Amino acid sequence: NTQPNHISSKPQLHHKTHNYCIILSSLLEFSLSLRMEIVSKIACIVLLCMVVVAPHAEALTCGQVISSLTSCLPYLRNQGPLGGCCSGVKGLLGQAQTTADRQTACTCLKSAASSFTGLDLGKAASLPSTCGVNIPYKISPSTDCSKVQ
Repeated sequence: NTQPNHISSKPQLHHKTHNYCIILSSLLEFSLSLRMEIVSKIACIVLLCMVVVAPHAEALTCGQVISSLTSCLPYLRNQGPLGGCCSGVKGLLGQAQTTADRQTACTCLKSAASSFTGLDLGKAASLPSTCGVNIPYKISPSTDCSKVQ
């Protein structure tokens, strides 16, 4: 019982076409997952670059604190008017944005209050209110700067 050639070739052709479709479908799925993985990795790299390149806020230094308040020395020594002192106080307040910065400023001011000779400590303590700003600690050699928030 022999079948004609054209009848037996149809199932083979259909079978081959079906196999090609499965292979092509698998390749497309693989390609899609590969593309998604690559896009995901690129997104992670871009995010990492943004974090690394982002400007970091510089920590406040004692030099900056003292420099901001140098114009206050004549006033605090009873040798001159308030002058530009308040702009320095306000500038310092603007620079000390974090708890660490405020504690650094406090420590520097505490040290300066102890080391600069001839300072009127009463004027130093009232300097923030005199300049119309609110500093969350007293400028004094006895201030506990670790409690400054």
